[in-house]
Amino acid sequence: MDLATKPLRVTTPAQVHAAHHKLRLLATQVVGPVCGYDVALMACEAMTNAILHGHGTVTVTTSLGEKALRVEVRDHGPALKVAGRVDHGRGLALICELAARWDLTVDEAGTVLWFEVDREVTS
Repeated sequence: MDLATKPLRVTTPAQVHAAHHKLRLLATQVVGPVCGYDVALMACEAMTNAILHGHGTVTVTTSLGEKALRVEVRDHGPALKVAGRVDHGRGLALICELAARWDLTVDEAGTVLWFEVDREVTS
């Protein structure tokens, strides 16, 4: 399956809902309905954090590897650390629980939160 889609660009909380819908439909095709919903939920948490704590347009990209679906959420901010965490809610805890792998990196270009969800690979 080809996941070569245009990156989603989000600048307001209202746009997160539309992005959620697109990501859920896309992910459901790859990882099934339950994991597809989880992917969209994690992406929404990451987008919301990026809007709240970052700067500029938030860009969401998806890529499909042989074993996993990867979602990257980028902004131009530095992440704001609150009491040793980069969020103030439960978004990262949710991502930590649902994703097979994830990480958050901050550099001079901004912040990138990525996560992966394993897919069933049939022979």
